[in-house]
Amino acid sequence: MPHPKRKQSKTRRDKRRTHDKAVMPTLATCPVTGAIHIYHRAYKVDGNLYYKGKLVVEATKA
Repeated sequence: MPHPKRKQSKTRRDKRRTHDKAVMPTLATCPVTGAIHIYHRAYKVDGNLYYKGKLVVEATKA
């Protein structure tokens, strides 16, 4: 594997690492169920699957 010819300075290393941080996902509240969910993702409430406030898949009763 190739090796660096010169040591990279702490400043250059830290400049690169400034963008490597965890980002909190944006959350939304459903107007129908009141559930908190991630934007553009389906979410379950009481076994039912919702997307954009609409019932997509209803829970089956066994």
